[in-house]
Amino acid sequence: MLKGKNAVVTGSTSGIGLGIARALAAQGANVMLNGLGEKGEIEALRAGIEREFAVKARYFHADMTMPEEIAGLIAAAEKDLGSVDVLVNNAGIQHVAQIEDFPPEKWDAIIAINLSSSFHTIRAAVPGMKARKWGRIVNIASAHGLVASVQKVAYVAAKHGLVGLTKVVALETANDGITCNAICPGWVLTPLVQQQIKARAKAGGRSVKDEELALLSEKQPMHTFSTPEGIGALTVFLCGDAAATMTGAAYSIDGGWTAQ
Repeated sequence: MLKGKNAVVTGSTSGIGLGIARALAAQGANVMLNGLGEKGEIEALRAGIEREFAVKARYFHADMTMPEEIAGLIAAAEKDLGSVDVLVNNAGIQHVAQIEDFPPEKWDAIIAINLSSSFHTIRAAVPGMKARKWGRIVNIASAHGLVASVQKVAYVAAKHGLVGLTKVVALETANDGITCNAICPGWVLTPLVQQQIKARAKAGGRSVKDEELALLSEKQPMHTFSTPEGIGALTVFLCGDAAATMTGAAYSIDGGWTAQ
């Protein structure tokens, strides 16, 4: 479905971002990976995607707090792949604390990576999309882009901002062959979340299964994790012809979290 298209996915060396990159590659898109990790492991991921899906896969390291490096990421994709047709903004970090105890430097970093980086990637990618009269922008927000939780002031602010950014870009590009949407996941079973569950289970003397249920029950009526593969499939759908007039929306994949 996406053969001949080129995609940039930020934060794609693990978890949700990697699931999205693999889903796009499975549909024939060439992919530019970006994210943190050990050099050898990243190279193995990149080469594996090329081998498995018979597409081009590249990697570009960019500090997502640095606008000039973000511009370099888009420029590298345009040079190495030929264009940026699909842009998925997924990079993100988290910190948890009461607002009076929240370190200002953590606020600045979360706003920079979870919100401002998407402004910088979109700003750099949209001119090429407009020139080709085709583009798909998918911003990975969160259930916290629609509702709030305590001790997550920066994350909630950034994700709410990302949903707003999505709407503005959708309006500005509505007649340029470009769509811009947000995906709002609830709990996703990534390696990072799995580690957190194991740590919680160990600290509380409970089984991992019990801790999984406790975590899900805090927010979700459905006691089932979403998966990176599921979010990848939704991203692919939003890039396809069936979604050509779907723009400016936030799509929940959250086990009923925000339906309450």
